[in-house]
Amino acid sequence: MTAELQRLSVNKKKPIPLEQWGPYLSERQWGTVREDYSAYGDAWGYLPFNQSHFRAYHWGEDGLGGISDYFQNLCFAVSLWNGKDHILKERLFGLGNYDGNHGEDVKELYYYLDNIPTHYYMEYLYKYPQKEFPYDDLINTNRHRSKREPEYEILDTGIFDNDEYFDVKITYAKQGPQDIYIKIDITNRNKKPARLTVLPTLWFHNKWHDKSVDKKPSITLRDKTAVRAQHDRLGTYYFYFQNPEFSLFTENETNFNKVDGRHNNSPYVKDAFHDAIIRDINLDYLRNRKSGTKFSPVYKLELEGGETQTIYCRLTTNNEDRPFAAGVEKIFAKRKAEADDFYRVILPTGISDDLRNIQRKALSGLLWSKQYYHFDVEKWMTTSDGISPKNNGKQQGRNNEWKHLKNQDIISMPDKWEYPWYAAWDLAFHCISLAMVDTMFAKHQLLLIMREWYMKPDGQLPAYEWNFSDVNPPVQAWAALEVYRIEKEISGNGDIIFLKRVFQKLLINFTWWINRKDSKGNNIFEGGFLGLDNIGVFDRSFRLPGQMKLQQADGTSWMGMYALNMMDMALEIAKQDISFEDTATKFFEHFVLIAEALNSNNMWSETDKFYYDSLSVEGGETLRLRIQSIVGLTSLFAVSIMNKETLAALPDFTKRIAWYENYRKKNKLFWPNEERSSGDGLLVSLVQKERLIHLLKRLLNEEEFLSDGGIRALSKYHKEHPYSVNIDGTHYTIQYDPGDSTSNLFGGNSNWRGPVWMPINYLIIRSIKKYGEFYGDSLTVEYPVGSGKHLNLVQVAAELTKRIINLMAKDKAGERKLFGEYNWFYKKKGNEDLLMFYEYFHGDTGRGLGASHQTGWTALVADLIGWREVKEEEWKKEWIRQHAVQ
Repeated sequence: MTAELQRLSVNKKKPIPLEQWGPYLSERQWGTVREDYSAYGDAWGYLPFNQSHFRAYHWGEDGLGGISDYFQNLCFAVSLWNGKDHILKERLFGLGNYDGNHGEDVKELYYYLDNIPTHYYMEYLYKYPQKEFPYDDLINTNRHRSKREPEYEILDTGIFDNDEYFDVKITYAKQGPQDIYIKIDITNRNKKPARLTVLPTLWFHNKWHDKSVDKKPSITLRDKTAVRAQHDRLGTYYFYFQNPEFSLFTENETNFNKVDGRHNNSPYVKDAFHDAIIRDINLDYLRNRKSGTKFSPVYKLELEGGETQTIYCRLTTNNEDRPFAAGVEKIFAKRKAEADDFYRVILPTGISDDLRNIQRKALSGLLWSKQYYHFDVEKWMTTSDGISPKNNGKQQGRNNEWKHLKNQDIISMPDKWEYPWYAAWDLAFHCISLAMVDTMFAKHQLLLIMREWYMKPDGQLPAYEWNFSDVNPPVQAWAALEVYRIEKEISGNGDIIFLKRVFQKLLINFTWWINRKDSKGNNIFEGGFLGLDNIGVFDRSFRLPGQMKLQQADGTSWMGMYALNMMDMALEIAKQDISFEDTATKFFEHFVLIAEALNSNNMWSETDKFYYDSLSVEGGETLRLRIQSIVGLTSLFAVSIMNKETLAALPDFTKRIAWYENYRKKNKLFWPNEERSSGDGLLVSLVQKERLIHLLKRLLNEEEFLSDGGIRALSKYHKEHPYSVNIDGTHYTIQYDPGDSTSNLFGGNSNWRGPVWMPINYLIIRSIKKYGEFYGDSLTVEYPVGSGKHLNLVQVAAELTKRIINLMAKDKAGERKLFGEYNWFYKKKGNEDLLMFYEYFHGDTGRGLGASHQTGWTALVADLIGWREVKEEEWKKEWIRQHAVQ
């Protein structure tokens, strides 16, 4: 057992399986709903980036490559100044929703290099230009670009063309749970000498403004290389640092003079370091002060071309006279070796160095994206931030039905800049990859989102911060089963208690879906948004005019998948607790009715051989919305195989489904099951074999869904054949957009009209593989369509996996598809192994788009690499056999 696995075994015994210190500091607190105290819900406008450095936050903090304790009382991050910028580089810059031609987007180069679950070793890299940071250029150029033009990125500005930048690498190595060594390596990547001011910054989150703490904490000077940080709840910490040029103290308080012209009672405000370092304002006051709630030692470095200089710090509860005793580098080397040992154990053997790098970077990014999230909706709605008065607008505004929601936890975020808030269905995908490195935390996250301070009393799960009431696909049951199976494969033991806890909560959520989203009680579900943005011809969350009802193929398919997952979960539990056998039968019968509704209504087009949404009018005709998108492919996800051992162990369940099958077939009703010819397995699925083959013909056609980088969200067919429909006098059109959407729906950053999206591809691959495990060589399909090559479905899944992995893997020229025209930068020495984990990928070129650090779900590539490579030798033998036959 490695040192990290030993630490994780200790964490398993904790009520919450987390370390007190970790990368819990957000990368964007400004522009969030939590910090919006406006009357009209304008989060991006209320606290924009250009005010973030002088306004104290109320619900959390942000910083550059930073850490905090579990409850974010005390924070550490690094600030920088290149001698030219008008503000310190304290936090990452990006465009708000009004500024970008495709919506919000971070415009920085930063990378999660390494991390392990307990955060005993972490590496972070930030690339800081030596020229003035192009804030205005990035804003103005993007504002003037049309929706049909690509976003203007920081590498387009030319600021990095001649290597005029610094690599700032921040490494954390823990000596113990409350003893953290910090190393800041600054490298001048240019050939010419350059200057850089570095401020390792320690500060307390301002919780005293609303009296969340009884006593205001303080940081006080102990001597010229140490301060003491005292907090009633956190206790006493010491921050040690090497001899600086000088040190600065201030308070983490809003500069009201800059907000609204009010006079500040003192010069000690949040942005005081900016004015002191850049404009020499109040510098002496800050240098001579001996205490505050924000502190920085200041280092003015002069670096020769190619030179690296290092600054060491230490944050600990230990009061020591020699905090940097001889051999301080040993702790970093030791923790790095432990991280290497950990990944050597958990990652598959026999894969290339490049694939191991992709896996490790994906998982490290996922671990870096743990964030402290604090939001009490009732308190937020009824209080003021001291800038805007309390207003009644919030009582009827955003999230007004979620007053019970009181979150204060460490949560896996989709992206700590782009999406610095949890999203229920995103989190389900995160947990699959998290289970590879920390099954306890993965289970904790799934249970957390279902706790009573998250789940609404009626059973609805909170969707995401902008609209908790929106509806996301119900994938929590699927994720819980996957996490359960991953842990069982690793340890040999399945956590039935975990499954039972999840199952009980999901019973409530499933009932909410039945009661709220099946308006006619006919097992046809609506759902609305369902996480797919503008994949439809219109916004599916808006109420339709008159008596129109939208019957959603994906809403119905997701619920079929949900019922089947609940059945599988009940069957697994019933092997140890027979009382769950009846519930398994209940969900099986529910699944059959949903399958019948999907296949027997107007959702399947016999002409097109595809599933579509449909519009129904009371007493009138039903209109199929003939859009070939992933809406029609979600039907593939509901698939399960019941083996004879399970059926033999549960005779009542087996007897009941046998009776039900006989009854339905006798009465010529739909039946979704198929038995293997050998009789040793039963396939349960929404899609019968004939329709499966038709769907695969579209899915595996490179002129439709299949791209070099995976399955597109919208068929390429719609490039030459846009779909239009007139509804109550309004004309709607949808066409294939391989990159960012050209639509203004959903704030301008909608992106589902063509790009490849990792979670959907993951579900497609897993589903096809499961079909393949049942059918074996009895079902082969042409892959790709038109090639003349036929594969069984397990082989098809492996081929689709390869396409996904090839988005990130180096080709023979040393380039990666996801970097597109920026490969010139990533082929430079020292940048070859750097990676981004984009939100989605261009449907034609594979270039990464959207959020650049979406390791939350794009980390699924780590799991895909593991599965494909483990099966590689078996797959190669089968490939040779196929070609020998042909």
